[in-house]
Amino acid sequence: MASRHPLFPEKLARYIVEHSVREAEVLRELREATASNPHAGMQIGADQGQFMALLVQAIGARRCLEIGTFTGYSALAVALALPADGRVLCCDINAEWTALARRFWRKAGVEHKIELRLAPALETLAQLEGPFDFVFIDADKENYQNYYERSLALLRRGGLIAVDNTLWSGAVADAKARDATTRALRRFNDKL
Repeated sequence: MASRHPLFPEKLARYIVEHSVREAEVLRELREATASNPHAGMQIGADQGQFMALLVQAIGARRCLEIGTFTGYSALAVALALPADGRVLCCDINAEWTALARRFWRKAGVEHKIELRLAPALETLAQLEGPFDFVFIDADKENYQNYYERSLALLRRGGLIAVDNTLWSGAVADAKARDATTRALRRFNDKL
């Protein structure tokens, strides 16, 4: 597993993962199945999945929202950490990528905990009622501020919002990086 962490050299990042991550077999299989996807870099790492599971358990979450699902690794990590009556509502627009997610959710025995809505996330968010205990935002970066604002309105008091890619592999601190995504993430970070 290569490092995508801007604060750690690859060798140190690998060491940290090898000595701290306890990845369930089904999560490892999904991660490996996703590796052949040309967009595999969009998947969170095993360390991130484990951290999200820890957060969900620490706050006693039962109702979670995921904005951006890809092949379902983060949703699976969260669903495995939830109690039997816990639920994850996932927002995505890609039926092909989420088909792999559904296959692994079923294999892990947590398909009943996960609801997938295939539509633009802002449309789905406009239809939802809270409260949610935990929200994970990992979709189109240009809409992060919109997703965050709507998530705040849906979040319970004391709930958590986790947002992926806010450092954008260090690009947000690089004045030469002026692409639309990096600029959007800078605006989002500044607003927070």
